[in-house]
Amino acid sequence: MKTAKWSRLQDNLISGEGQRNAYWQLAVDRKGVIHLSWVWRETPDVSTNHDLCYATSSDGGRTWQRASGHQYQLPITATTAEIVWRIPQGSELINQTSITVDSKGRPYIATYWRPQGESVPQYFVTYHDGARWRLSQVTRRTSAFSLSGQGTRRIPVSRPQILVDAKGLTFVFFRDSERSDRVSVAICSDLKSGNWRIRDLAEQSVGMWEPTLDQALWAMRKKIHLLVQKVGQGEGEGLENVAPQMVSVLEWAPER
Repeated sequence: MKTAKWSRLQDNLISGEGQRNAYWQLAVDRKGVIHLSWVWRETPDVSTNHDLCYATSSDGGRTWQRASGHQYQLPITATTAEIVWRIPQGSELINQTSITVDSKGRPYIATYWRPQGESVPQYFVTYHDGARWRLSQVTRRTSAFSLSGQGTRRIPVSRPQILVDAKGLTFVFFRDSERSDRVSVAICSDLKSGNWRIRDLAEQSVGMWEPTLDQALWAMRKKIHLLVQKVGQGEGEGLENVAPQMVSVLEWAPER
């Protein structure tokens, strides 16, 4: 029987220096390169989320670089982190950064925030085109909401999940009260064009559902399976009276 030994590579890869916290997500491309994205939060108040950041490692997490290849001195801090997109506090930025990579190992990051000078939060995809970071606005939502306070928020939109196929087709999965809280997907074949089309994958409401993808199945077979259950969410860890709900897997094959 083979045995293996775990060892800690970093004592503190991303340091908030006792002043903030990093909410991170990661993806690993087909060459084993790790892609890490995160947002900072200054206090327990959700409204203090700010700035979308990035780091990558091609040696299993031993050393880390910016997208440009510039080496990080560890730990990464708010001063030294590569800022993919500068987003001020109070922008309704959610503490999640769904990240994936395309067939060329280029990162794509999906999240939502309220652009400066506007009143309505939108979903966005930030992506690296090989030379620089770019931004694509996914939605054209019309209803405002405030993302502030401590604890879990009852939010009219879900955190998104993102996938990119071998031909560069980008998928963003989400739930939005403007679409009657259905399982929805936004699809774009050319991010530079900014032409997104949105469709609902089921007719029934899923309540406060947040998308969960079978990432292993996507990586191995390029099949899209979502875990679906209608759920409730009270404000600030409160409870919502919801009867037991069926758990199902939604299988979806995009039209080519």
